Amino acid sequence: MSRLDETFAALRARGERALVAYFTAGDPSLAETRRLVREAAARGADVIELGVPFSDPIADGPVVQRAGMRALAAGATLPRVLETVAELRGVVRAPLVLLTYYNPVLAFGLRAFARSAVDAGVDGVIVADLPLEEAEPLDTEAEAAGLDLVYLVARTSTPERVRRIARRSRGFVYLVSLTGVTGERKELPPDLAAQIRALRAATPKPVCVGFGIATPEQAAAVGRLADGVIVGSAIVRLVEQKTGSATLVSDVGDFIASLKAGLGDPPRTPPAVNHVAGGDPPGPPPTVNHVAGGDPPQAPTTLEGATPSRPPWLSPGRS
Repeated sequence: MSRLDETFAALRARGERALVAYFTAGDPSLAETRRLVREAAARGADVIELGVPFSDPIADGPVVQRAGMRALAAGATLPRVLETVAELRGVVRAPLVLLTYYNPVLAFGLRAFARSAVDAGVDGVIVADLPLEEAEPLDTEAEAAGLDLVYLVARTSTPERVRRIARRSRGFVYLVSLTGVTGERKELPPDLAAQIRALRAATPKPVCVGFGIATPEQAAAVGRLADGVIVGSAIVRLVEQKTGSATLVSDVGDFIASLKAGLGDPPRTPPAVNHVAGGDPPGPPPTVNHVAGGDPPQAPTTLEGATPSRPPWLSPGRS
């Protein structure tokens, strides 16, 4: 059982959802990244995702792109990020996952990367631009080394493709909640509950939702449906705003704690058991309340249409 598997099992036992906190490694420096990761883990982040800076980050929005450019200018590279993970591994118990693009991994060498990552203490890797059809070489090396390769599911994926991706993903399945690049959004997608329902019907593995989640209210709403919530741009923007301030680390820690605070509620997952085997189709997509910006919500933020039930991977005999 990997560290990611153990973490999700422990959260399940406590009735909590996972907070996955993203940092661009090397922004504003690798030394500051180490301080930020330690603080995030201490303040409630269950999994830490470290972005490896890359010159052509096609999946990233402006906030993360700027962070990547600053990190590259400061000398952050894949080998130096691995060195940073090795330094963190002795003091941080939370799983550490790399978010990278394929080019740096390919240049490093697939087998060398997988083994070096595991030796450094990396638990999983997400390769943003590596499609399922081209992933087998890295997947083979990662599995042999004991490195979880986490796959992304897009909202445009067909049901058959969703099943194939979910079958291959290890650690958890990353559900991309929207089309387009990373970045904070004022509203959650109106069909997000239906997306989560469809993915849960395809796999008992933990489902973590990322892209667009920016506020504690949004995190809590998604956490009532998914097993984990991934927050990136909002954290990276705060790092950008507070760089040079004596309160950088504590301010980021406070934000992490606010995100985690709403993730201990019992899950309210919509899929019914008869949908798993392809039974009756789900009903119309639920709507989503406004959760950030503009007028405050008139009722507690939630993804409407969700009915309380245990997620499939929490059912007796499922792991």
